[in-house]
Amino acid sequence: MAAVIIAVSSEEQLNKCLEIRKEVFVEEQKVPLDLEIDENDVIGPDAVHVLIEMEGAAAATGRITYYKDNSAKMQRIAVRKSFRSQGLGKILLLALEERARELGLTKSVLDAQCQAEAFYAKLGYETVSTEPFYDAGILHVRMEKPL
Repeated sequence: MAAVIIAVSSEEQLNKCLEIRKEVFVEEQKVPLDLEIDENDVIGPDAVHVLIEMEGAAAATGRITYYKDNSAKMQRIAVRKSFRSQGLGKILLLALEERARELGLTKSVLDAQCQAEAFYAKLGYETVSTEPFYDAGILHVRMEKPL
């Protein structure tokens, strides 16, 4: 099955992204909804959302916000449980990176959950934080990669 990468441009597509994130972060990981959904969860100039569909079903999502020093901040990267271990996380991150390059950004920054640090390292990200830190009650590390 081919993954369909969608640059989110409609409220319907954005709502699919939010549903994935609610399922992964709020239901599975117990992140409070008011911490998960924020001012960047709109279609507008300050955030770029990507949706991946498999067989017509919303499977994965992520977003880019603008960060200091001409960097893309990769955020809210989520793959639905039933679609995990199929390479969608990698496809999603590569699509986000490509979109960031198209926007003229030169570096990718993300705060990875510690359990996902090795995944991001395999894709060229380097841990730059000296110690793990908590975000929404989950340990994270800051990672970066030149684009």
